[in-house]
Amino acid sequence: MLTVNDFQEAAARLKNVIHTIPLSTSCTFSAMTGAEVYLKYENQQKTGSFKVRGAYNKIMKRYMEGNLKAVVASSAGNHAQGVAFAAASVGVPATIVMPRSAPIAKVAATEGYGAKVVLHGSVYDETYQKACEIIEQTGAELIHPFNDEDVMAGQGTIGLEILSDLPTVDMIFVPAGGGGLISGVAACVKQINPRIQVIGVQAEGASAIVDSFHQDSIRPTATAHTIADGIAVKEPGDLTMQYINQYVDQMVTVSDAEIASTILMLLERTKQVVEPAGAASLAAVLNQKVDIKGKKVVCVMSGGNIDVSFIHKVVEKGLVTRHRHIKFSTIMPDVPGALENFAHIVAEQNANVILFNHDRVAADLDIDEAIIEVVCEVSGDEHANRLLKALKKGGYDIYSKKQGGYELFNKK
Repeated sequence: MLTVNDFQEAAARLKNVIHTIPLSTSCTFSAMTGAEVYLKYENQQKTGSFKVRGAYNKIMKRYMEGNLKAVVASSAGNHAQGVAFAAASVGVPATIVMPRSAPIAKVAATEGYGAKVVLHGSVYDETYQKACEIIEQTGAELIHPFNDEDVMAGQGTIGLEILSDLPTVDMIFVPAGGGGLISGVAACVKQINPRIQVIGVQAEGASAIVDSFHQDSIRPTATAHTIADGIAVKEPGDLTMQYINQYVDQMVTVSDAEIASTILMLLERTKQVVEPAGAASLAAVLNQKVDIKGKKVVCVMSGGNIDVSFIHKVVEKGLVTRHRHIKFSTIMPDVPGALENFAHIVAEQNANVILFNHDRVAADLDIDEAIIEVVCEVSGDEHANRLLKALKKGGYDIYSKKQGGYELFNKK
């Protein structure tokens, strides 16, 4: 079992290798939640995530033992970069198996550190099977992304740093996929100060640890579907679950919409680029998954390796979730001037039309009608409601798009 000494030894190996990133306070998030909210920006870490901690600790420890020849890992991206960096540091060849859906930026970064990348499968569990095949063929050593105590010890050094910066912390929120980060942080923190609560956060579409935690047995999920690719794991490790069951206080889930909204807020309020998995911890805090009022709370922002081509999709989802973009349809007479009247009302309400589709041939329309589908930019709920009320007052029924047709907003 991991002891405090294991975490201290890992910290010594990582000294002068990783970046030292002190906690940052957030007045905005503190005011929103009624707690003292601190952020641990591992998105600023070397290789762009916390994963370098565990990978480097494992590889350096094995290298010092003198018989490490080559390494293989399976990863959605962040562990891949950590292993590639660590292997290059000691001159050991590395092969990384990544899912075919891995962000291009993560694949390129992994290759940039000198590793050979093999694309296989759609989620971590399938890449892991391929990695095992390569190990059998080559005799290389597996560097597991989470189910390894040396890896967990490296990740747990985050706990030492949090306690050093904020000894009076009450609660630590940690993203969880396979469980290496949360098991390491929880084991480290709880052995030093059992008073501190550790809360794990998973995506709703990949909730294997949450299910296993509540059922007190490992419960794999049939699928792992979420924008948070870094924590999209169908089955947690048996070792990580032992530590989670022993040391973690609560496990909660957040939706993709909540994650996207949080990423957008981090971009706007803190100017930080955080990937979906990394934003899960703050999403749980902002959406009040746990009562934190009056507490000193730390959220671990576990990574920032988000593909630039994917950011606009996440931002768009966040804008819709926060009602900064509102999508609706309305039916109007198909006569000259009808569009002008509609646009005049929108302009009067200081909203901005950013997408517009005019359909005159829908099957369920009368011959003298047209339906328009609109996306408007507004400042939030209150502004959106003002716009919809003004349109209704102007004689427009507002519809939302549903499967197979349209549904009237606010039927009552």
